[in-house]
Amino acid sequence: MSIVINPISDHELYEVNGKEIYKDSNGNWIAREEFTQQERNAFQNYRKAVIDNKNFKKHTKAEYKG
Repeated sequence: MSIVINPISDHELYEVNGKEIYKDSNGNWIAREEFTQQERNAFQNYRKAVIDNKNFKKHTKAEYKG
């Protein structure tokens, strides 16, 4: 199973397999729909590697194989 993460608005809104996740005013990531464990793990890996990495100026689409 592949998990696709697509940035909608860098540092604010992303899609994980078509499910939206956004950062609230307190800095928490909130999913509008329930994520599977694999989707949650993939987003955590993407967040650590891309979102929290100051070297990335523009966030890119990513695909994780599960």
